[in-house]
This record gives sequence, structure tokens and C-alpha cells, in this order.
Amino acid sequence: MKILQLNFIPRSADLALLVLRVWLGATLLLNHGLAKLTGFGDMMGKFPDPLHVGTTVSLTLAVFAEVLCAALLALGVFTRFAALVLVIFFGVAFFITHGHALSGAHSGELPFVYLAGFATVFVAGGGSYALERNMGGSAK
Repeated sequence: MKILQLNFIPRSADLALLVLRVWLGATLLLNHGLAKLTGFGDMMGKFPDPLHVGTTVSLTLAVFAEVLCAALLALGVFTRFAALVLVIFFGVAFFITHGHALSGAHSGELPFVYLAGFATVFVAGGGSYALERNMGGSAK
């Protein structure tokens, strides 16, 4: 049945990249980043330190990734740089902090899903709807 192929819906990789960037970036910023930013003082000393650089440095790096890089990615500004930072951040979260576990009490399923999405944006670039495309940068 041809209707199940959904050919009546336009295909656009650029629109798909926009949805992916905004969805992942905004979700990360609003659900995780802002809480770390506003609760920074309370979290200092208690935050995981997977790279053994100190809890304050680890928390600062998390805020940088989850606030600044998430916002840049959602807007499509320095998209590939922001995506690379987030790939590294979530790679550390999944492989080191969560011990690459996809199930169980200390599951890294959410970092794994974020890692896949940000790796996709890193490889593909921001697409035609990225703000950097209109600022003279390269979104591809």
C-alpha cells in the first residue's frame, strides 16, 4: 500500500537536523543544564568526578556542556563544535560514569541516547536552518 510509504510528507534532511538540534539542545538545557547552573553551589562537592579533576571542575564542565553548548546547538551556532563537546561529555558520562550499562540501577541509557543524537549532528552539521548558515559560517 503506497499510503504506508508516507510520500505525501515532504522529505528534508535540513528540517530533520533542525528538529534534532532544537529537540536535543532545548531538552538538555531545560531539563538538566539550568538545574546545574542554578544549583551550582549546592552541587559542588557532591558532583561525580569521572576524570579526577575535582568535583567543582567536573560540575563546571557539565554546566558548560549542558547550558552553553546545548544552547549553541539548538540555535545552530558553532554547531559542530558544540556537538563535539557534547559527544565527549556524553561519552564520558556513558562509558565512565555509568560504566556503559544500558540497563539496571545505574543505567546510562539516557546519556547513550544523547550521545547518538549529538554524534549525528556532529557528523551531519547543523543543516540549512542553522543560524551560522546565515552568519557566513558553514552549517554543513
